[in-house]
Amino acid sequence: MQLLSSPGTFFKASRVAASLLLVHAAALTLAPLARAADTSAPYSPNVTAAPDRQVYFGDTHVHTGLSADAGGSGTRLMPEDAYRFARGEEVRSNTGQPVKLRRPYDFFMITDHSDGMGLISDILQGTPNVMADPKGKRYHEDFNAGGQQAADAMFRLIAEFSQGQTPDALLYQPGVAAYTKVWERLVAAAETFNDPGRFTTFIAYEWTSLVKGNNLHRNVIFRDNADKALEVVPFTTTPPIGSRNPRDLWSWMAAYEEDTGGDVTAIPHNGNLSNGMMFPLRDDFDNGKELDAAYAKSRMTWERIYEVTQYKGDGEAHPLLSVDDEFADFETWDFGNLDVSEAKTAAMLPGEYARSGLLRGLQLQQTLGVNPYQFGFQGATDTHTGLSTADEDNYFAKFTTTEPSAKRTTHAGKSNPDLGIDGFTGWMYNAGGITAVWAEQNTRTAIFDAMERRETYATTGPRIALRFFGGWSFADDDANAPDLARKGYEKGVPMGSELPAAGAKAPGFLISALRDPLGANLDRIQVVKGWVTAEGEAKEHIYNVAWSDERKLDAKGKLPSVGNTVDLSIPTWSNSIGASELVIVWRDPDFDASLAAFYYVRVLEIPTPRWTAYDAVRFGVEAPEEVTLITQERAYSSPIWYTP
Repeated sequence: MQLLSSPGTFFKASRVAASLLLVHAAALTLAPLARAADTSAPYSPNVTAAPDRQVYFGDTHVHTGLSADAGGSGTRLMPEDAYRFARGEEVRSNTGQPVKLRRPYDFFMITDHSDGMGLISDILQGTPNVMADPKGKRYHEDFNAGGQQAADAMFRLIAEFSQGQTPDALLYQPGVAAYTKVWERLVAAAETFNDPGRFTTFIAYEWTSLVKGNNLHRNVIFRDNADKALEVVPFTTTPPIGSRNPRDLWSWMAAYEEDTGGDVTAIPHNGNLSNGMMFPLRDDFDNGKELDAAYAKSRMTWERIYEVTQYKGDGEAHPLLSVDDEFADFETWDFGNLDVSEAKTAAMLPGEYARSGLLRGLQLQQTLGVNPYQFGFQGATDTHTGLSTADEDNYFAKFTTTEPSAKRTTHAGKSNPDLGIDGFTGWMYNAGGITAVWAEQNTRTAIFDAMERRETYATTGPRIALRFFGGWSFADDDANAPDLARKGYEKGVPMGSELPAAGAKAPGFLISALRDPLGANLDRIQVVKGWVTAEGEAKEHIYNVAWSDERKLDAKGKLPSVGNTVDLSIPTWSNSIGASELVIVWRDPDFDASLAAFYYVRVLEIPTPRWTAYDAVRFGVEAPEEVTLITQERAYSSPIWYTP
């Protein structure tokens, strides 16, 4: 230590030091008051940041033993069982097999049929009103016999309902005590199992419209709790109380919202069994008159998302409609309508598939000024076993009669030899899909709101994390940003949105796909573009925009196969090919600012074993030659629309 030269100097220096300490102490005392008056932005960015949207996975289309076709064919699992299973508990299947999900769902909806609530319980019990009717008595005997006899009776019940031939004694409608009891049970179960933040359930039902066998079903989903949902009963399809016309369903929905202050939406069933009626160009319920703007506005308002994939086939595209799309023929069902009463024709196909429906929407917008088919994508199972299983190695069937067994791949479904329709066999059922939503939290309000703004996507089973944004100012480096989603929201709009016009500059799209952490690597990202010329001609193009393994596009924009590592003897596959993540900023090289267009993303996994391959090994059976054993799972984003 350096000594001071004299005591006087020491004293002076000490006073200076003391005064500095006092000033410093005063500053410490006054500083909090100064900061309290500071109105600048806080240091912590999390204070003012909007909540991040997370991806949540769920099923929006599930039937239990309370649906007549499910309960009649052997399903005994009730809503309470289905909810316990969906949140991760082990249950016993309808055939007594233990079954559990690898991962619970985040959200779940039971959508038992609107028509005939309470009917199957009375048929099985043999109540006096059922036994007094000859058909009712026969159904009682057949359904209680079980097995194939019950399955045949189930198809007969569907056919009679489809053709309007159900006896009055079996037409259970609102006002019947048994009907009301079932609706109250469904609402109570949804309320009991709703656990916001962990496992969200919704009050819902399936409006079961069938027009001579053509499937026009819609799943009606409530944002609300029981206090509002119990002010109504489901809208049915049987006159004079109900109607098969979607316009009348939309009117019922509007009245519900006006009367209760609630919120409700409808999700159309995938259209591949509608025989062209799902996306009409003319009004099938009004002598084929041209659609009007009122129809277009109502449909766009009440049907925000569309079921693009489920157990009864995939509904994105058809190879006859998209001849240049090498991946269009995926889980295709195109033999007829729901009850196989009418054969499929090529002319029906454009009214059935999502991509052609989107194109028709652009065409109608040219004449009506409103796009009736401006829908987002979602997936579901449509299981009728109460067990929602979308994984290939855990597929528990569409119906109880095809729960896991050595014979289910060749199990005969509905056919119509008189019309030359072979129908389907058990192996044709698809194992997926599920719905993904981007929402701030796992609650009814947040998930419902995500569906209404169409920030949703479908997968055929895997939990791929998919982001898709469109905008006019994305930079290539945005694909490498650690806060990619924030860049997407700040510079553009997310999937399901409309892209505003901004001159002749081509739009950019920020796309990110991350593989399912328990699944297969990714093969590629594709952008599907659809547009309509000034003359009204519908066009489409598939762009390969990101891919794995250093492959190169050929002169026509085609990409070589990613390869195939599937070993059917186990079965298994290897993630030695493909990529765990694909990210890109892509710009439309063929953009025409004068033409309306839509864009959506399709993500493909590398090849993996299909559920039929797992069955072949588990049961030691040889699959027939026509059975598909290898699949390429996929995800479909909701579109982004451009309107000049």
